Amino acid sequence: MLTIGYVRQGRIPVTLKCLKQKEPEFEPRTLGEHFKRYRLQRKLSQIAAARVLEVNPCTILNWEKGHTEPPVEAVPAPLRFLGYDPFPEPRTLAERLLAMRRAMGWSIRQAARQLGVDRDIDRVMGARWILSHEKESVAKSG
Repeated sequence: MLTIGYVRQGRIPVTLKCLKQKEPEFEPRTLGEHFKRYRLQRKLSQIAAARVLEVNPCTILNWEKGHTEPPVEAVPAPLRFLGYDPFPEPRTLAERLLAMRRAMGWSIRQAARQLGVDRDIDRVMGARWILSHEKESVAKSG
């Protein structure tokens, strides 16, 4: 109870009430949802979290709302902030490579250099770009 004010030499007891912030009651599925749950549990504002990660507060908002995800090169900072990797355990070679890229913040090209296959990466990336654009043009014409 908080006592404030005076009335003719007497005090008036006043009880102030406010809504308690609810604990997050959802099971996070995305990096943004994990980030939001962790931030709320620590009672951090989006602005405070953005300062820690050195990003714009709108970036945090977009991650948490699922509008955007951090690029692979930027994932290590949120993972350090969380203190854990929220992504599912990798099972395939491709998933293990992606997990390593996220942990290290490597682009595909940087990962290729680290693995010693960078001489072929332009050919592979070019083929991937061509295939994705062929799918788009087929979908538009169909």
